[in-house]
Formats: sequence, structure tokens, C-alpha cells
Amino acid sequence: MEPVRRRRAGRSRRPALRRRCRADDTDVTAIVLDGAGERGLCAGGDIRVFRESALGDPTPSRLFWTQEYALNSRIAHYPKPYVALMDGIVMGGGVGLSAHGSVRVVTERSRIAMPEVAIGFVPDVGGTWLLSRAPGELGTHLALTADAMTGADAIALGFADHCVPQAQLPGFLAALATRELTDAVRDFTRPARDSELLAHRDWIDTCYAADTVEEIVQRLTDSGVPAAKEAATRILGHSPTSLKVTLRALRRARRLPSLEAALDQELHIACATLGGPDLPEGVRALVVDKDRSPRWSPARLEDVDEATVARHFAP
Repeated sequence: MEPVRRRRAGRSRRPALRRRCRADDTDVTAIVLDGAGERGLCAGGDIRVFRESALGDPTPSRLFWTQEYALNSRIAHYPKPYVALMDGIVMGGGVGLSAHGSVRVVTERSRIAMPEVAIGFVPDVGGTWLLSRAPGELGTHLALTADAMTGADAIALGFADHCVPQAQLPGFLAALATRELTDAVRDFTRPARDSELLAHRDWIDTCYAADTVEEIVQRLTDSGVPAAKEAATRILGHSPTSLKVTLRALRRARRLPSLEAALDQELHIACATLGGPDLPEGVRALVVDKDRSPRWSPARLEDVDEATVARHFAP
């Protein structure tokens, strides 16, 4: 994350970038968030830490989430333009660092997702706020399947604002150091492709409007739409407890008054997951043993009782 400082005459032609600034620094015109390496912006946090906390001392994860969610709120209300370059992989915590910014840029390579239910967790970093405000039930579909969005999908669902070709990002970044932000955005932005998700909205809205995960899966299975049946299969592979908690969190987030209220709810839920078996098991299956065969407990949706779900929303 780097502040862009306006270049003065006689200085180097390279963008004037420094790593630290104050919000009231008058020389800083915008903050730019870019990813290191070639894969993308950010694939999320070190989920091994969450497993260690769940199996031992929960304090490190609780402290991390408290600070992370405060940062997400700060980004959303930052007084200067906050430009996030959402190129390549943007998942989990990467969404929290970018999708709350004021200028969110995707490319043709963007793959954006909140895949937390696949590890026994729930969408956080303000993800329930964003997903619950996507058109129709598209956000519910993404949350329960853990599917990824393209850049065009992200713009259509409110996770991004502009599409800049990946090859043009260096030029766009350089322009931010010498020109007005609105001019740079106008000159480098290109029309995004049509959203593939929007093309499936009819069956998505119908199936995911159900009140329970069980009924959603049943509607998907009975819909006669091949893509819907495939979605049902993906859902059934995720943590049953996480699925039920996620659906309730999304429904509640729709009625919450602010991002901060959603982040507060997510903090309660995240801390509650440390007391359950699925988060450490999901991380084990994905990144420790890498067998991709998690043994969820309970293993079936119908065996997740109301008390277990309610525990994640207790004060």
C-alpha cells in the first residue's frame, strides 16, 4: 500500500511512491494498493494461525481479527482516494483490503472470491456487507458455493468500479503520479465483458431465496438447470455449520445499518468459530495435510442444531 505523491518539475519521471504517510499530508493525492508478484493482489491471510488458535490459545486470532476489521473500516472511510488494483487472485482478506476502497480496479485476470465456507469459516472482512447488497441472491450464491467472480462480475455485484487491462496497469499507476485521478481513470478504463453471473440470475434468485440451506440445496437440485445442480454439489462439500451460520449472517447483514455493524457481527462469529471443530479441520485438509477431504462435524446439514448456529451470534 503506497501513497502517490504529486511529482514536481525537475524530478525523476518514475512515480513518486513512498510507503508511509499521514491522512492529512497535503502532498499525498491518493493511496494505491497493489500486489507483489505475478499471481494477484492477495489470496488471504495465513489461515494456519487460525487453526493454531482454535487448537490452543485463541488470543492471537481474536487480536488479529479486531485489528483487521478496524483496518477494513478505515479503508472504507479514508479521506483520500484509495485505489485498489484487484488484478489476479483477490480472496478473503484481500477482498477486505480492496473492495471497501473508493476506486476499485479489476482486470481481465481478476478472480475474486470469499471462499471461507470451504475451510469451516464464514465470509468476514466486511464480506457479508458486500455480498448481502449484491443484486438479488447473487451474493448468497457466491457465499455458499465459494465460487469466484470475474472482473466483470465484480463490477456488476458492487465489488469493483472500473476495468483496466492488465497490460495497462503500469501506465495507469504512472499516470496517477502526474495527473488528476479522474483523468487517469477515464483514459485507462475499458468496458468490461458482460457478467456471466448476471446471465444466471433467474435460477439463482429463485433457488437462493429459500429460508434454509437445506431448502436452497433442494431447489437447486430440482431446478432442472445443470449449473444449479453443480452448485448444489459444491455447497454440500462445505462445512454444514459454516453454511448455516453464513446464510443467517447474510440475512442479518441486509438489515444492518452500516459496514461497521456488519464487521462487529463478523467479529462475534469469527471468535465463535474458534470454539468449534470445523475451522481447524478445514485448514488441516486444505493447507496442512492437503488431502482436501475435510471431516466436518456434524457432517450433514440436518444435523446442525439451532443452538450451534445461535452460539455464533451471542453477545
